[in-house]
Amino acid sequence: MNGYWEDFDIGARIPTYGRTITEGDLSLFCAFVGYHVPLFIDEEYAKKTQYGGRILPSSLIMSISTGMTESLFRYTMIGLLAVERGRFLAPVRPGDTVRTEVEVVSKKTTKNPDRGIVTFRDHLLNQHDELVYQIDKIVLLKRRPHD
Repeated sequence: MNGYWEDFDIGARIPTYGRTITEGDLSLFCAFVGYHVPLFIDEEYAKKTQYGGRILPSSLIMSISTGMTESLFRYTMIGLLAVERGRFLAPVRPGDTVRTEVEVVSKKTTKNPDRGIVTFRDHLLNQHDELVYQIDKIVLLKRRPHD
């Protein structure tokens, strides 16, 4: 897929690769952003919560899901215009394997004929095919060049 505006059909669902989230992913992310929340870094504390163990921060879940989708429009994305309706539906833990399915929700042209807008809905699923996270991303993309 080249990822131009014209390449995306409304209703299409495009799968990404799967990725197992490691202990290192969680530890490095929390250290990098300065999260010292016991639910994320202290297994003994987290065992006593409703989750029964450590879970990933929402911002890490969003980052992993977004990273999985970049190949769809690596060279054609002009900008991310908005994110809407982000929903965290189930905890994600170290050791989980996740994948994103990208649904093309809508498309529209712009006044500039060289670009268009696509709304993508990212569905992040775990290894049990449970939907754990969902968000709509409104993206400004290049249109296919005309000779």
